[in-house]
Amino acid sequence: MTRNIAPELDAAMLSGILDACRGGEPGALENLMALVYDELRRIARGFLVSERDGHTLQATAVVHEAYMAISKANAVAWENPAHFFHSIAQTMRRILVDYARGRNREKRGNGQRPVTLSDDLDGGIQKCIDVIALDEALGRLSKIDARKAHLVELRFFAGMNLDETADCLGISRMTVHREWRRARAWLYRELSP
Repeated sequence: MTRNIAPELDAAMLSGILDACRGGEPGALENLMALVYDELRRIARGFLVSERDGHTLQATAVVHEAYMAISKANAVAWENPAHFFHSIAQTMRRILVDYARGRNREKRGNGQRPVTLSDDLDGGIQKCIDVIALDEALGRLSKIDARKAHLVELRFFAGMNLDETADCLGISRMTVHREWRRARAWLYRELSP
């Protein structure tokens, strides 16, 4: 199963558009973003739900920043839909971290955005963390186990469920479940005071 970004978009269509992007076809990136725009806004809104009242970053801004970042890349070489969504997850992660860092510079410690790592399989256990600490912890995790770091990016920053993450990484759902639990436990230890 490929990431279900929109009901009207099937895996073959997405792959075709990604091929057009790789081939440098004029307008291909715009067509791709038009198709995934609503899904990317939904994901971005999920990140911003816990923001304080009156915050200035909006889901539309996150999506537009992500579009600008990927459109500036000289060569768009997404190998497949999984690679595309992983790239988008990393881009959105950088945008959110940069925003949090900028806000922290302005407020000096008063503006860190709490986010949650939750697991729909364990009854919604949540732990509030800040996006900068999560980014730093993911950097450390990627040095220890890059696949677990990618898994967290896909689950958290791309909003993928276990099945979608399994398809994206090319591993079984059970492996994703097991590694997600281990990655969360490691992150909880790293992010605890």
